[in-house]
Amino acid sequence: MADHQTELLKTALYDLHVELGAKMVPFAGYDMPVQYPLGVKGEHLHTRAKAGLFDVSHMGQVRLNGEHRVAELEKLVPGDIAILKPGRTRYSAFTNDDGTILDDLMITNAGDSLFLVINAACKDDDIVHMRANLDNGVELIEIDDRALMALQGPDAARVLARFAPSVADMKFMSFAEIDIAGIACFVTRSGYTGEDGYEISVPNERAEELARKLLAEEEVEAIGLGARDSLRLEAGLCLYGNDIDTTTTPVEGDLNWIINKRRREEGGFKGSDIILDQLANGADRKRVGIKPEGKAPAREHTPVLNSDGEEIGEITSGGFGPTVDGPIAMGYVAIEFAAPGTKVDLMVRGKARPAEIVELPFAPHRYYRG
Repeated sequence: MADHQTELLKTALYDLHVELGAKMVPFAGYDMPVQYPLGVKGEHLHTRAKAGLFDVSHMGQVRLNGEHRVAELEKLVPGDIAILKPGRTRYSAFTNDDGTILDDLMITNAGDSLFLVINAACKDDDIVHMRANLDNGVELIEIDDRALMALQGPDAARVLARFAPSVADMKFMSFAEIDIAGIACFVTRSGYTGEDGYEISVPNERAEELARKLLAEEEVEAIGLGARDSLRLEAGLCLYGNDIDTTTTPVEGDLNWIINKRRREEGGFKGSDIILDQLANGADRKRVGIKPEGKAPAREHTPVLNSDGEEIGEITSGGFGPTVDGPIAMGYVAIEFAAPGTKVDLMVRGKARPAEIVELPFAPHRYYRG
């Protein structure tokens, strides 16, 4: 957010959040709902059991036009965008010359253009970065007249299909332009909870209308940022600014899978020499799942110790996992301690508490792959 903007921005759904009794908090320059009267734990469990509706309009939506858009974007991300078929979406990251991560993003081949969704806190910097580096006639259009909402959970497809039957046939990480209840939307079958669901880009002036229609369905509850965070943590998904940032490479972040075969062979993206060297020879540390023993959660910046009491890493995201019914965390440890089953200690409030390195995710992904 620009320095001179002190007033918090509001999404198209702000009035609805207030009407629904949301507790509003500042987040990435916006006034956003952190929870509703149901509470974070209730909202979390409802999303896992039925369907939750999230306002994610604070995120950035961008279109890239131009004949060379794919090749130009591939200079900035390590993913193979050239093989992304029309109507398909891919998770990737902007890297810099140091091989570290400027932001993570979703890239969709919308046929005649690329449609990107970028993080709220990074979007201004991301747009400056793209404008500075995309050449060959690529046109960048900021989409500021559309809201973005996510419908997530095992009942998401059933609910959305009542308004647009064709969404039921979409597979995970696919995209379509669909009328939902007569409203022209961009829809991807994706999300950031580990559950099946959709992200829906809708014109600002019709966003509240669509949200009210979805919330009127008995399976759907409004869900705030608090449960969005606990859901993504259980799903083992990174939060930019916590688990990945300009101090972490994709290899350290255990995101090797975003670097496709051709890009590993050819490089040609920012920081590729460093990243490809780590792919070949290993990194010194790695993002892992960490399960504290007992009931006390370990928050971000909690030191991770080995059996000799030496610091070997730190927690980057931690809290209570309602589905797991206990504390969960992610963080970085020195590579020799990264194997699942390794016993570690967490320094919580001056006391070493036992924990174990575990496989991610904590709650199984339930994406619809057809």
